Amino acid sequence: MSKYIRWGILGASNFAKKTMAPAIHEAENGCLKAIATSSPQKAAPFAALAPEIEIFDSYDALLASPDIDAIYIPLPNHMHVEWSQKAARAGKHVLCEKPIALNAKDIDQLIQTQKETGKLIAEGFMVTHHPQWEYVRNLLSSNAIGQLKHVQGVFTFFNDDATNIRNKSDVGGGALYDIGVYPVVTARYALGEDPAVKSCQSVWENGIDTISRGQLEFSNNVSFDFYVSMRMNLRQEMVFHGTQGFIRVNTPFNATQVRATYVETIHADGTETVQHFPSDRQYVLQVSAFNNAILNNTSFPCTLEFSKGNQTVIDSLLDLGRS
Repeated sequence: MSKYIRWGILGASNFAKKTMAPAIHEAENGCLKAIATSSPQKAAPFAALAPEIEIFDSYDALLASPDIDAIYIPLPNHMHVEWSQKAARAGKHVLCEKPIALNAKDIDQLIQTQKETGKLIAEGFMVTHHPQWEYVRNLLSSNAIGQLKHVQGVFTFFNDDATNIRNKSDVGGGALYDIGVYPVVTARYALGEDPAVKSCQSVWENGIDTISRGQLEFSNNVSFDFYVSMRMNLRQEMVFHGTQGFIRVNTPFNATQVRATYVETIHADGTETVQHFPSDRQYVLQVSAFNNAILNNTSFPCTLEFSKGNQTVIDSLLDLGRS
């Protein structure tokens, strides 16, 4: 393998165009080399970013290329497991958009494929690479707000476009699959453990949950409540409440997209500490970490086992939300 990772992208999605292709282009030890799309028009922005990019007219043709080391998969949710397996079996490392699977059982297939092929397969939880979350973990582990008692989260945005894949049940749409994963993954990452799911209430439209509210519990009776919606104005926040203060993460998921990125700690004596963070580079950091994990045999934060833990929680919430 060369001293840098040569990337290919399956499909010319809008998110790949606006966010991930630039991140791959900017990341350390990697470069964007190929894209698979049957539309020359959709390929044009990628070629403008990386003029030497090779354009394939099918996913299989790209996977067969010996000049590609890693594949980024931004396909609709129901296609993630299939194409992650195909890419790994074609000898490529895989970074797949969330959710990497629509149920935890399917992640077992990916774990087995990873063992069989020796290729890194990972889910794109970019938040685990943002420095604000390492900062929050350190605050909690150092008891900066005393004993943690409660975690609360919210992630909402408005999208009622019936043609959008987020509003289609047959391709894995819905609020929990699309954005519910973020309060869950950040709470799990910050606390370093898995919560027990207690209840979930959901509003359903045409087979998808448009609003969901979950109640969970970590060890030591730490409660965790969150709600997500695709029918409300854009908002996101995570708050950690302790006996001696609280921590508020102002932009926990889409750092700087909504507003300034900072973590605010309010202490029991009324004083506060505000830690600001630089502009949104969590996608670049994610790709850089992926590249380095391959080249230098270093650990990648979001393992498939970690992803399975997250999806297990989502599965339970969906089951309760349907009842």
